[in-house]
Amino acid sequence: MSEQERPGRYQRTTSGLVGAILITVVAVVGFIALLSLFRDEPEIEADRVDYLEIVGLAQDAKLDPVYPAELPSGWTATKAEVLQDEQSGFDLGLLTDDEEFVGVVSTDEDLDHLLAERVDEEDVETTENFTVSGSVATDWQGYADSGGDLAYAAEVSGRTVLVYGSASEEDMAKIVASLTTAPIAE
Repeated sequence: MSEQERPGRYQRTTSGLVGAILITVVAVVGFIALLSLFRDEPEIEADRVDYLEIVGLAQDAKLDPVYPAELPSGWTATKAEVLQDEQSGFDLGLLTDDEEFVGVVSTDEDLDHLLAERVDEEDVETTENFTVSGSVATDWQGYADSGGDLAYAAEVSGRTVLVYGSASEEDMAKIVASLTTAPIAE
């Protein structure tokens, strides 16, 4: 029997293999797209914390945390912690009503280290000063990075206070103006 007379054999070509792979890829992508039509994306809400309770605990421990007396309507505190060891101080994370981040940290660390750690390691430029009355400091030095993050820094009782984040200048100004070290009423 010659090779042409063998039953069940067919010609295998590279173009046939490539065609089969393409058909398989299109089928898998179509299947994934079909599944995504019927799947709900989960909404993940940030954890809310009672930052004033933690401020009160920090004050009981004889720390002097800098914090906003109250948050603007619709804002949420998502993080509040007392910093210990090399970074003694207070760290607060907030989300605006537009889900933009604002952080407030008061610590013994130097400003350059805070800007590199919290804003941008390499790309922070000095911007205009910000003056506000009724806050823990009157004059705040402005900073910005190329990604649109803003920061305002001041020295309060020998500590560096940094307000930073992706929120608008107006939202940052609201927080800077509301900062205090006043004791929490019990």
